[in-house]
Formats: sequence, C-alpha cells, structure tokens
Amino acid sequence: MTVYLLLALGLIILLFGGKILVDGASSIALKLGMSTGLIGLTVVAFGTSAPELLVSLTAALKGNSEIAIGNVVGSNIANIGLVLGISGLFYPIVIRKSHVRFEYAMMVLVTLVFYFLSLDLKISRIEGSILFVAFVGFNAYLFKNIGKGIQPENELVEEEIEEVKNYSWMGSIGLFVGGIVGLYFGSELLVNNAVAISREFGVSERVIGVTIIAIGTSLPELITSIIAALFKRTDLALGNILGSNIMNILSIIGLTGIIKPIYISDAFIQSDYLWMIGISILLFPLMKTKMRISKVEGLILLIAYIAYLVFLL
Repeated sequence: MTVYLLLALGLIILLFGGKILVDGASSIALKLGMSTGLIGLTVVAFGTSAPELLVSLTAALKGNSEIAIGNVVGSNIANIGLVLGISGLFYPIVIRKSHVRFEYAMMVLVTLVFYFLSLDLKISRIEGSILFVAFVGFNAYLFKNIGKGIQPENELVEEEIEEVKNYSWMGSIGLFVGGIVGLYFGSELLVNNAVAISREFGVSERVIGVTIIAIGTSLPELITSIIAALFKRTDLALGNILGSNIMNILSIIGLTGIIKPIYISDAFIQSDYLWMIGISILLFPLMKTKMRISKVEGLILLIAYIAYLVFLL
C-alpha cells in the first residue's frame, strides 16, 4: 500500500511543481518584457512538458529506459485519444486550417522521424542532438511567425499570466526554484515507486510507463483542455495538443538522449510506436470532417484509446 501512496504523492508533487514553475517563470518573463503570446509559446508550453521531461530524464539516468520512452510514447497517444477525445465530448473543438497545414503535418513528420531513429533500438547522443536541434529550430520558426496566425495568443494563458504579473522578484524566483525542486523530488518518487509496483506484479516497466505514468503526466493537458471546453474556448485546444506531442519528442527525448543514450525494447517498435502513428493518422480524417472534433469524433478517439489499453493489458 505504501508504494501506491508514494507514487500518488510523487505525481501530485510533480504536477504542483510544474504549476508553480510555470507561475514563477511567467512572472520573471513578464518582468523581463516578454509578451504574453511569447510566454505562452515558450514558458507555459515547456512548463506543461516539464513533468514528462523530469520523469524521462530521471528514469533514463536510473537505467529504466522503458519508463523514459513509455512516458513520452504513452503521453502522445493519451493526448490524442484521451485528452482530445474527452474534450470533444464536452464541446466541439474548432479546427483551424493552420492546424492541418502546420502543426498536424509537423507532428506526423516528427513522429515518423522518431520511429525511424528508434529502429536500431537506441536513441544515441547524436540522435538526441538531432531531435533537440529540431526543437530549437521549431521554436525559432514559431517566434518568427508569432504574429502571422500560426500560434495566436491563448485567452486562458493570458488569464493565467494576469494572475502572476504582480508577484515580486523574490516571490517569482522562489516559485521558480521551488518548482524545480518539486519536479525533482516528484519525479524521484514517481519513478522509484512505479518500478517497485512493476516488479511486485511482474508487469513490465514499458506497460507502467505508457499507462500510469503517461496518463499521470498528461493530466495538465487534460485538465486544461476540459476547462477550455467547459468555457467554450476550444479554438486553440487542438494546436496545444499537437504542439505538446511535438515538444514531447523533440525536447524530452532529445535532451534525455543527449544526457544519456536511451535503449528501446523491441516491444515498443512492434506495438506502442505503431499505435502512436496509427492514432495520429486516424486524427486526420476526423479533423477534416466539418473542420471540428465534435462528440462523434471525440467518442471515436476515446474508443481508440480504450482499445489500445485493452490490447496492451
């Protein structure tokens, strides 16, 4: 029972650490003169991926590569099947043409590159560097086109930033440092106890990674998307999810691979990667149907995710 409580505690600390890290960093960025749109593209976007980054990095350094890879692959599958699926059930998600032409095309390209780089069952430091350089280039492109409709400012992001703009320098730095500390200890608790549970039940670390850990670290995206749906502000929901999937591969796998090569089991290539590619391709015709993800499309995505879990378990 203790391992389950510690795993849940680790997840709570991880998510809370990510939130206060974003608050502190956003406040610091505002004091340095950054616009809310730029903060949304950088600080907030990277902050929501911070739990996945720390978990994958911690797992790789401890030699638990299957958790590191499973976390990212499982999160990308959950973002499309679970997060978009549930959000679509609440309120139709509007599809912008730029979503299809840019973010979706980029996500599919990055996913396929990730798949081919993994075929030798290893993400080396060179391959990690390639992914991370692509991450830098992707963000540079977004910065250059920030005013051209590719990534408009998110009202929810603006409201969050409005809450932190009056923080003092000391308070902002304190939140930033506290967030980093929380992410570190939260990831340690999550990874250590996830490994303990997998050994106790004889379940592979791969399965733990793509289910419990992946769903847990996807909670910020899920909660944000549901809130957006409840307030009928879903015009940016798809772009945020697609961007998150791109960031997960380029930044998390890239940076983790640079620090320590990631070894991949053949089961990932034969199963989870194919599900990740498959659900990404499934999204295309659903997006093109009346240019929105409504209850029917949301239900299809959710069923696809449930089918993945059933197949996995």
